[in-house]
Amino acid sequence: MPYPIRIVGDKVVLREFTPADLDDVLGIIGDDRVTQWLSFDSRSRDEATAMIKGTIERAQQDPRTEFYLAVTAHGNEDRVVGFVRIGLAGVKAGKLGYATAAGEWGRGYATDAARTLTTYAFQELGLHRVSAAIGPENTASIAMVERLGFAKEGILRDHVFTNGTWRDSVLYSVLAHEWHAQ
Repeated sequence: MPYPIRIVGDKVVLREFTPADLDDVLGIIGDDRVTQWLSFDSRSRDEATAMIKGTIERAQQDPRTEFYLAVTAHGNEDRVVGFVRIGLAGVKAGKLGYATAAGEWGRGYATDAARTLTTYAFQELGLHRVSAAIGPENTASIAMVERLGFAKEGILRDHVFTNGTWRDSVLYSVLAHEWHAQ
């Protein structure tokens, strides 16, 4: 896979992270409004710096096992409004994750980022299956993956420990032959 990756969607451009993204990333992963829905607690500036550094290092591995990309709006690729990730797991399978800055909610960035990266995973990476594990209370995210054509598989009990407690996840997936990039 070539590095760096840049993928253009309808509303977003997905690109590799750079150290200059620190403030924007911290505004996402350091915000309790966002991380309440994620599988990890809010992060400090030092933790955000380490996250970006690790993401950049893993992006250059060959073979690449993770596609963790910055989400930017068309026309402003210097400003990160979210992130989207597919981690390769199993045989031709990937795990999808995403988040958007709280101030950008409702603009369709997460939907377009998830659609764009899932399409890339099937068309360019040759994956057979993409899954997403979502907290049961995250109704916006559940509605989004259902609109994209993901099917509910079941509940992963006590799947993640976040915000001081265990949380279930609802597991969704879509297979390559089902994907129509709604």
